[in-house]
Amino acid sequence: MKRVTAIDITCGLVMVIMALDHVRDLLHMPALTQNPTDLATTTPAIFMTRWITYLCAPTFVFLSGTSAYLSLRKRNTTGDNEGTARRFLLKRGVVLILLELTVVNFAFWFDIHFQSLLIQVIYAIGGGLIILSILAKFPAKWVGITGLVIVFGHNVLQLVPAFTNPAAKLGWALLFRTDFFPVSPTFAFVVAYPLIPWLGILLIGFACGQLMERPVEQRKSIILRAGLGALISFVLLRFLNIYGDPAPWIAWKTGLFTFLSFINVTKYPPSLLYALVTLGLMLVFLSAIDGKDNAFTRWMTVYGKVPMFYYIIHWYLVHLSMIAMALLQGYSFADLPAGPLNFGRPASAGISLCLVYVVWFGLVILLYPLCKWYGRYKVDHPEIGWLRYV
Repeated sequence: MKRVTAIDITCGLVMVIMALDHVRDLLHMPALTQNPTDLATTTPAIFMTRWITYLCAPTFVFLSGTSAYLSLRKRNTTGDNEGTARRFLLKRGVVLILLELTVVNFAFWFDIHFQSLLIQVIYAIGGGLIILSILAKFPAKWVGITGLVIVFGHNVLQLVPAFTNPAAKLGWALLFRTDFFPVSPTFAFVVAYPLIPWLGILLIGFACGQLMERPVEQRKSIILRAGLGALISFVLLRFLNIYGDPAPWIAWKTGLFTFLSFINVTKYPPSLLYALVTLGLMLVFLSAIDGKDNAFTRWMTVYGKVPMFYYIIHWYLVHLSMIAMALLQGYSFADLPAGPLNFGRPASAGISLCLVYVVWFGLVILLYPLCKWYGRYKVDHPEIGWLRYV
């Protein structure tokens, strides 16, 4: 089965945008104390710098589901039986979770003692692939319907009161609700991406993999209609202010801030309205670039073909950039704070939002030859089995 370039382009674009958020998190001066989406304290520039990156995680998760469908189809057509193909999804899911707990978390904190453990999008995708390895034996349509039920219905679980039993609280967090666990003075555990809400997005992406088997012009039309339908649904539900997000929008003194309040949806965990607006925009873009071949699409494809490699390497580069920033601003290694949930950045260190964009662009350019080399290496060495997982 021929590789769908539109998936690589879309994935590559959101990976590039994602790096902006992480550079802002670690290098921007107010990032340690200011919530970029708190309209009482933020600015439109900071808000939109954060908001545009909302597109990244749902796109990454959705397209992981789509790629899983296409991978299963490819393996079935090349002689693998269905059980072997689904076992690959299981193994890939396990590998992703192990990478999240080790290589990725070390990139977050640079702490050999692992005093912090943060579970994010790689855990959600890995856990989703493990569950998908079971569900994939059912028709894709029913897998997609299951995903829709989860995405449209999981906000009802906001009504469930918080658990007091530690084991129940942990289990609920891993599955449904973002939570923080200060286990001890030297260890903290954060579940930022509970599995089930993100699983819904992955399952919908899996079902949409069927569209990618259709001719380009036919699928472009269907994907565009789906994207516009999601955006229209977002506007209608958000306007009603009844269901779909725990944070209602309110009217502010200016029209701009009222608009920002309207689009200020909840990511942790991903609300229905968050999923509708981000996936709607993603599908419109996917439709627009499907079948296109130009300098921009070829550039994005380089990143999109090696998303896990990009994800891991970019975190290390961003964190090293933060340390370099602190040293250039006169701090020493002894000044870098340590401890649970501490990136190691001195409280007074930081750069302006303008310089955040400069550093981000520089890192993206630096990643290009690395991703291009690794992409070629994977193609040239199909006999190396572990390359399929990174």
